[in-house]
Amino acid sequence: MTELHPPTLHPPTRALLSVSNKTGLIELARGLAALGVALISTGGTAQALREAGLSVADVSSVTGFPEIMGGRVKTLHPKIHGALLGRLGIDESVMAEHDIARIDLLVVNLYPFAATIARSGVSDDEAIENIDIGGPAMLRAAAKNHERVMVLTDVSDYAVALEAIKTGQNNLALRRALAAKAYAHTAEYDALVAGYLAKGQIEPGQNDDFPANLTLKMQRAEILRYGENPHQRAALYLESPLPTACIAGASFRQGKSLSFNNLADSDAALECVKLFDEPACVIVKHANPCGVAVSSSLLEAYERAYQTDPISAFGGIIAFNRSLDAETARTLIARQFVEVVIAPDYSELALAALASKPNVRVLATGDLGATGGKWRDVKRIQGGYLIQDGDRDTLKSGDYKLVSLRAPNAAEFADLVFAWKVAMQVKSNAIVYAKDARTVGIGAGQMSRVISAKIAAMKAAEANIAVPGAVMASDAFFPFRDGIDAAAQVGIKAVIQPGGSMRDKEVIDAANEHGIAMLFTGVRHFRH
Repeated sequence: MTELHPPTLHPPTRALLSVSNKTGLIELARGLAALGVALISTGGTAQALREAGLSVADVSSVTGFPEIMGGRVKTLHPKIHGALLGRLGIDESVMAEHDIARIDLLVVNLYPFAATIARSGVSDDEAIENIDIGGPAMLRAAAKNHERVMVLTDVSDYAVALEAIKTGQNNLALRRALAAKAYAHTAEYDALVAGYLAKGQIEPGQNDDFPANLTLKMQRAEILRYGENPHQRAALYLESPLPTACIAGASFRQGKSLSFNNLADSDAALECVKLFDEPACVIVKHANPCGVAVSSSLLEAYERAYQTDPISAFGGIIAFNRSLDAETARTLIARQFVEVVIAPDYSELALAALASKPNVRVLATGDLGATGGKWRDVKRIQGGYLIQDGDRDTLKSGDYKLVSLRAPNAAEFADLVFAWKVAMQVKSNAIVYAKDARTVGIGAGQMSRVISAKIAAMKAAEANIAVPGAVMASDAFFPFRDGIDAAAQVGIKAVIQPGGSMRDKEVIDAANEHGIAMLFTGVRHFRH
């Protein structure tokens, strides 16, 4: 790109600072003042600078016009916007004619609209008053004129910018990068405001969770080594704000960097283990649980989950829903190759044990107790996105409908509920065999549900686990009785499924013929 003007400028002569987040403000302002930069500011920012002993001019002294309407109008003035937009070699005469002095550095972060609307009970009037007008206008002006003006929106850039000014490295590449961040900042802000205003302003029959125009607000956190396969490039982007106890926001305690597949599989493992209240262990391979168990201790839960499918557990992702203890940590790393270990937290001895395997990635999620609530799932298709409510376990004890002649006993019912939760996290068509609060066999991702049932039985046989007396969960209805017949052949005693097939009666009749207890949930959990 050919530059019309020199890429490096002299240090700025005037800076305008107007921030709601005052982190790092005083240090930046002192650094600028030490370089001879005159400071201009507004309202609370000016007060904070004066309290720190810094000399600062009010915007009203620059514009010759007072702040009015309770501060709604203060920077929307030609002497501010002309000072930001004036171009080198083009606009100097106009600026001189109207007594407009250059502003070379703008430091702005916007009114805390996101924090305001996140508060419980906030009024609409308060939310509207926290929509920033002057801030975005100044940011866009400064970013447009980045050939001359440096614009700062991110506290983490303050030190970098100050050092660049000190060392004469305030070059065009840096200013352009900061301008891009400014536009990203205002775009995210505008999208947040638009989403807020759209709520409650919808046509009949529409859902305000799915507005006519949707902007996905994400920030790149990391460039990954590659995607699902080495020839695919990939990166991790984060939502703002992050939900609690999620893989994207987990604390990295040790190990190699996480790959695309590590992150996807870890997410599957964590979301599954969250479903259980008792101490639980989930082992995932290629986005499917291959072993799940709950018990009175994490060690026993791990032992029982591992025994479901030791072959698939090799190189898997292991998630726990309790702080990981040393004994469990020592056992799992001595027994198997593991890619990622996930837990809310770790004892010091557990971390020491895991450190003996430095390549194992160790993630701490924080407390899982506060997780839940509504969220949206996004799936990419060519030319667009499919967006839906996140799938949740919504069933309560009274929601299960007995449709067979025989009712499940207490132990069978507990296993049915356990298997149902696991089936939610298995790729469709999903079949889960379970007994005594552990998986016995899992059939995942097949085109035929009866084949998934046969694979679950095969997995149990491979692990030398007796199936008779186990229960079966299906993520969707059985379209034919053959799935029930296959389950009866291996000794399944109870089945939980959504129901809703045109052949439900045929399926129920099959269950009754085999003496199988069957519950309908009325809820389907496809996972593609």
